[in-house]
Amino acid sequence: MVIKVFLATSSGSTAIKKKQQDVVGFLEALKVDYTPLDIACNEENRMWMRQNVPSEKKPTNGIPLPPQIFNEESYCGDYDTFFDAKEDNLVYTFLGLPPPPGSKEGRAMEEEQEEADEDREEEDLQSEEEEELRQLEEQDEHGSEVASVVCGALCFSGLIDCRGFLCPFLFPLSLCAAWTSFQ
Repeated sequence: MVIKVFLATSSGSTAIKKKQQDVVGFLEALKVDYTPLDIACNEENRMWMRQNVPSEKKPTNGIPLPPQIFNEESYCGDYDTFFDAKEDNLVYTFLGLPPPPGSKEGRAMEEEQEEADEDREEEDLQSEEEEELRQLEEQDEHGSEVASVVCGALCFSGLIDCRGFLCPFLFPLSLCAAWTSFQ
């Protein structure tokens, strides 16, 4: 990925010069590879920059001023958005680059990833518990039906005489086939 910084090398504005120096100096300090593209001496660069800055990011007069920053063809922002990203320690995110290991931004991203992994693990565990509970409920329902049939068969065959008063299998009376038939 190539970071493109559109600059005006022969700008008469000291404010623009300072902003350009700030962006370039910070990129060099971070050892970010970038390509400076002069819009003062190269009409093609100037037209490309003006056409590719999104309309909502252009000033009211419609002509964006340098420095403008792109990652390949993707617009990153102007000096103000770069400065905000710098203040928030999010320059690599602003540039669309992965942060280097050990940087503040890299550690923040690692922490966010760890939190997301923990949340995912919690959700997986909860899903597993819910599935186990559902299976146990199904087994319990099926087991109660079988037990009721077995109890009823034993009661009706005369092998066990509970007469529905006290089930020897300790089934709830509502599940006892003999009890429900006596009512």
